[in-house]
Amino acid sequence: MASVEVILPVLDEAEALPWVVGRMPAGHAALVVDNGSTDGSAEIACDLGARVISEPRRGFGAACFAGLCAATAPVVCFMDCDGSLDPAELARVSAPVAAGEADLVLGARLAERGAWPLHARLANRALTVELRRRGGVALRDLGPMRAARREPLLALGLRDRRFGWPLEMVLRAAEAGWRLHEVGVSYRARAGQSKVTGTVRGTARTVRDMAAALR
Repeated sequence: MASVEVILPVLDEAEALPWVVGRMPAGHAALVVDNGSTDGSAEIACDLGARVISEPRRGFGAACFAGLCAATAPVVCFMDCDGSLDPAELARVSAPVAAGEADLVLGARLAERGAWPLHARLANRALTVELRRRGGVALRDLGPMRAARREPLLALGLRDRRFGWPLEMVLRAAEAGWRLHEVGVSYRARAGQSKVTGTVRGTARTVRDMAAALR
């Protein structure tokens, strides 16, 4: 049994799934949460040996929360399943949590040229500045690759079911006195067309949801 489960929220990621699932490090098991895909993502993930569950309620946070509730490993990771993050680096993120050295570890993106659009970088920067101002939390990135212990994370009572989920997690963890760490992780151009931060509209939607979490 894997000691770490990697929760992968999926909406039409058939192109990226083989690469992502195939690069899971030892001790890390993929838990795919299908959020209404129409491209056969769920079936592909099953064929690749991943555990697959369905979350019919649309929303990034809804998919993440469903995965968190379904997970059984003591440590969970969350990671985008679009090929922009390398699963081979997951152990660097989960290890401090498993060793009891940190309560929440976030992967700060070290982006290759062209992988992280300017509007998305600026939005992320604005949110981290506001996070520092309001919550005293100093982060470089809101880290789409992250790790924490499952039971304490459930106990935080996260309520957001949209794109405010990642920010709410950090806010509630900080309020609870968690030890937050960052490690650098590589970030590359995603596979297929971006549905979120790759577009101005998607970034605006994410910022709106995260602003609501800040309020």
